[in-house]
Amino acid sequence: MKIKSIESFILSDKLKQSFYFSQWEYSERRICIVRVTSDSGHVGWGEGYGPAGIIRAGIEHLTPYILGMNPLETESIWSIMYRRTLDFARSGVLVSAMSAIDVALWDLKGKILEQPVHLLLGGKKRNAIVPYATGMYFTKEQNLSETLATEAKQYAEMGYRAMKMKVGLGIEEDIKHVKAIRKAIGPKIHLMIDANHAYNLREAIQLAQAVEPYNIYWFEEPISPEYYDQYAELRSKTSIPIAGGECEYLRFGFQTLLSSNSVDIVQPDICACGGLTEAKRIAVLASVYGVEIVPHTWGTGIAISAAAHFIANMETMPGRLNPPTCFIEYDRTENSLREELTSTDMVFCNGEIKVSDTPGLGFELNEDALLKYALDGSNGQLPQQI
Repeated sequence: MKIKSIESFILSDKLKQSFYFSQWEYSERRICIVRVTSDSGHVGWGEGYGPAGIIRAGIEHLTPYILGMNPLETESIWSIMYRRTLDFARSGVLVSAMSAIDVALWDLKGKILEQPVHLLLGGKKRNAIVPYATGMYFTKEQNLSETLATEAKQYAEMGYRAMKMKVGLGIEEDIKHVKAIRKAIGPKIHLMIDANHAYNLREAIQLAQAVEPYNIYWFEEPISPEYYDQYAELRSKTSIPIAGGECEYLRFGFQTLLSSNSVDIVQPDICACGGLTEAKRIAVLASVYGVEIVPHTWGTGIAISAAAHFIANMETMPGRLNPPTCFIEYDRTENSLREELTSTDMVFCNGEIKVSDTPGLGFELNEDALLKYALDGSNGQLPQQI
């Protein structure tokens, strides 16, 4: 069996309303997905996290080296991609291109072998996982605190047991928004905050200590990912667990993050850190340090499905009679690509998501949506029915 073709597609959708976080404005969703086809006619889909055009260029760079290889040999293929990029791309979007191909290969492997990916990863250790709603981004509303509190209350009414809000507008503004949201959702729902590295160490300490009374479940990316020692110092000065890692790549980057005692919770993005193949290695590394994993997940149903299978297989340390809750990030902001591109039986119900046992990653790709959102210049032909 051989890899017959690798084709990438850039998908784009203009948002009805722009939203903001501490760094930039979002007015459009744009993503690069990849289709890997075997000579048996089976198809696997993957996705890269990051600038879509650059990821597509990376996929095109890698394609000639792995065409004709056996798609079941995911580790051997990963090693070829890694070695072909090591001299000039030990991190960054070329690793995201590797990740997209690797995720597609796992989806393809599952379909060829007629097994779910969580089984191929080693087994399903839990039947359901708990999604936390990512939302509460900034808008240009007059009373932003009230708007954010209303949104948070809606998530609570839908049955979400946890949710994550954005901070980074300024310490006083952040405190006001956190206070309003906690009041709206009550004391029992887990509330996380995410600064997208907006603050320096002094500011992050000030904000963390100020919001400790509001029972914050974790503080994500409080400062720049460049400052490992500052992360460690922040951890020593707040009772709030510190999370980070979406900007790290490969197990070598995570080794630096973990050995510096920077985080309580590590957040590899499967579609950027090296794919499912490398995420498994990162999970083993995290277990050596006794650090929890909650993957960062952003994009389409492809990325969500990959994260779900990874989390279903993930080991939790230490073992115990009543294991801890395993979370999956569940972005709730406007995203037609996420809603229309794939369909799956992994849906939110009663506060959790049941993990699919369907072969591969457990989704079906909607060809009409692919046609609707694909930009000219995508290098693949639109898919034929398999």
